[in-house]
Amino acid sequence: MPKRTLERAHWVLILMALPGLLYFFTFKYIPLAGNLIAFQNYNLFQGLLHSKWVGFDHFIEMFRYDDFFQILRNSLKLGIYSILFGFPAPLVLALLLNELQSMWLKRPVQTLLYLPHFLSWVIVGGIFTNFLDIGGWMNQLIGKIGIAPIDFIGDSSTFLGTVISISIWKEVGWGTIIYLAALAGINPSLYEAAKVDGAGRLRQMWSITIPSLMPAIIVLLLLRIGNMLDANVEQMLMFLNPLVRDVGEVFDTYIYRVGLLESQYSYTTAVGIFKSVVSLVLLVMVNSLSKKTTGEGIY
Repeated sequence: MPKRTLERAHWVLILMALPGLLYFFTFKYIPLAGNLIAFQNYNLFQGLLHSKWVGFDHFIEMFRYDDFFQILRNSLKLGIYSILFGFPAPLVLALLLNELQSMWLKRPVQTLLYLPHFLSWVIVGGIFTNFLDIGGWMNQLIGKIGIAPIDFIGDSSTFLGTVISISIWKEVGWGTIIYLAALAGINPSLYEAAKVDGAGRLRQMWSITIPSLMPAIIVLLLLRIGNMLDANVEQMLMFLNPLVRDVGEVFDTYIYRVGLLESQYSYTTAVGIFKSVVSLVLLVMVNSLSKKTTGEGIY
């Protein structure tokens, strides 16, 4: 290919990537400068340049806060349970969908599974709040079989499981997209050779499908761990109430409540930095472990 044609092709690729690069630069990199207010007593009228510097005072205040370690424990618990139960769900669903042979059934099922992703948490929250209320349909149903009413959203013992289950229901279909794309890229001759050797469907899945998906699984798992402390703030705000604040208050809801509603911008920025540092440490540790054991990683 002539040199000029190659240069033109490179420019086309650069132009295609430019909107994404501008997005990340504008909304991800430039806002990093705002983290400086964690070391200031930030004043809206004095601005970033003229606010008083206080060093690590806000970080010290954060660790002295009575409920800080409870919030940390709640955030870790929510993140770990979401990974244990929420991460495998799209993979299992993608494997099941891949086993469907009739396309007339497979496509409508995929569409129905994708639909909840496009509903806002306000709608989903309203639906499930009514559905799981003490007097809601679920309790009416289980009451008919002799089970006492359960306060799914107002009881600390059931709140976490309820929130995670609703999150899985909403996002599991959307999460299958990457796995289905990876499944489509597996060489069909591998399955044909396995059939010749007498391998059944389950053996083919275990020996061909899952190993072929392993790079995607590892990368997605590492990215999920990097965001483990990031709760879906819209979801948590929809379901969080004073009765379950002892198990439902996480970093994101605490930052929203104290930072935005009480205008403690510097303090909550310090909390956000702490959360990011913990997530980064977890990501580096798990990525190193993954590189040593599986050879796969994100860097």
